[in-house]
Amino acid sequence: MHFARYFLIALVAGTFALDMPQASAQQMVSVAREDVNLRSGPGTRHSAEWVLSRGFPLKVVGRRGDWLQVQDFENDKGWILGTLTSSTPYHIVKVKTANVRSQPTTSSRIVGKVSYGDALKTLERKSDWVKVQRDGALRGWISRKLLWGW
Repeated sequence: MHFARYFLIALVAGTFALDMPQASAQQMVSVAREDVNLRSGPGTRHSAEWVLSRGFPLKVVGRRGDWLQVQDFENDKGWILGTLTSSTPYHIVKVKTANVRSQPTTSSRIVGKVSYGDALKTLERKSDWVKVQRDGALRGWISRKLLWGW
């Protein structure tokens, strides 16, 4: 009798678990080539709304076949062919100007500056800081709150 009751409870609990939406990690991609079209729909017959540069980070919000529906740091949405994306992590500058520092502290030396919309390759993360590289040259740390991406 007890076995039947526990079995029924487990069966009901399992059914509810299957009906619940699964929490999934936010998938990010970056643009893998220069001058890639972000389209209004999933296919080349849809108009190109924007042209994105290599490294531009995007959040995947949907899929249709080989196409990814993505959202950028300004919450604009569009579609990109999945083969034109990469899993290489990038961040984008979301403030007018950000200091790039030699170490992950506000008291460290400023080694350069980056501007709104600059895509930066992500090299390392340390608490609230991200080590980034731009154009293969400028390399340093930026506060994570000034960036959007991985």
